[in-house]
This record gives sequence, C-alpha cells and structure tokens, in this order.
Amino acid sequence: MAKEVVKKIKLQIEAGKATPAPPVGTVLGPAGINLQEFCTKFNEASRDKMGDVVPCEITIYEDRSFDFVLKTPPAAFLLKKAAKIKKASSKGANEVVATISKEDLQKIAETKLPDLNAYDVESAMNIIEGTARNMGIAIKGVNDEELAAQAAEAAKEEAEAAKREAELAELEEEAKEMAENTNVEVPADNTAEEETEETAESEN
Repeated sequence: MAKEVVKKIKLQIEAGKATPAPPVGTVLGPAGINLQEFCTKFNEASRDKMGDVVPCEITIYEDRSFDFVLKTPPAAFLLKKAAKIKKASSKGANEVVATISKEDLQKIAETKLPDLNAYDVESAMNIIEGTARNMGIAIKGVNDEELAAQAAEAAKEEAEAAKREAELAELEEEAKEMAENTNVEVPADNTAEEETEETAESEN
C-alpha cells in the first residue's frame, strides 16, 4: 500500500552544502522529518554539482519519511555563471551587461532540457536566449549586435529624457525666483478722500 503524501516542499540549496541550519531547518523543521538525514542524502546526491544552486522537490509522507528529486539549476543562475556576473541588468534588454558564446547557450539549454517545455535542444536554446535577453546578456553571433543597438538607442532616449527634465526643472526654478522677486504695488484709492474734500468746500 502506498504511503500517504502529506506535503510537498520546494527548496533551492547550494549543491553539497545543505545543513540543518536555516533556510533548510526553517522550512523542513516544522514538517517533522530528520533534518540531518535529509542533509546527508542531499549532499551525497548533489556532490557532482558543487558550485551550483540546485532546486529540490521534497515529498513528505504521513510517517515522516521522505523522498526528494533534484531539478536542474535555475536558468538565470546558469546564465550568470557563464557570463561571470553577479547581477543581471535592471533595465532588461535595454542594457547589455555581459555576452556569452553560442556554445555557452547550448550547454545551458542541454542542462535545462529535462525541466523545460521543449522537445529538442534547439527549442530549449530559444527559451534560454529569451531569458538571457531579459537579463541583459547577449549571445555572441546570435543577437549581440541587435541588443547593442537596442541598448544604445535606449541610452540615447534616456539621456534626452534626462535633459528635458533638467531643462523643465530649470524653467520652474526661474519662474519661482521671478515670483519671489516681483513686488506688485497696488495704487491707493484716493477717490473717496477727494470727494469728501470737494463736499466740504461746497458747503463752505
């Protein structure tokens, strides 16, 4: 009789370096499984992937036993590793922060193929290329010239927008100074006083 599954948990852990400390302990502790046993089994299973962040899907059963399946590292992690960068572009394809080779792209696609909705490496490469584009990573000989031109155009538009904003701010400051320095004198209304004087003279 199959054991009853009570919970499935997904974690991303550095290969070969799981310990009962957070985040592993924080997430798995409440599930009641033997943390040291999980860490030992995970580290043994992922030892050949040292240096990578490995997603892991853990199935926990009613009797507090468990199974787990290792997935392929996230595409973003593999792309940053290949490009030797720590952060992706904050502006997406409008800012190229690194370039990788087509061979790098193919290796990543082959690694990710089991977890992608793709039937062959070519399809997987197209998916990874899209992820790379959104991270500001160009593929040499594939889209590097296109992305460089796009980034240059975006930088030009950004510079022009910044210039317009600076000019507008300057005009607003000038208008503010003019308003502060302009004292409008309102002429006194002497009409009533003059009428009173005329009335007094006629009475006399």
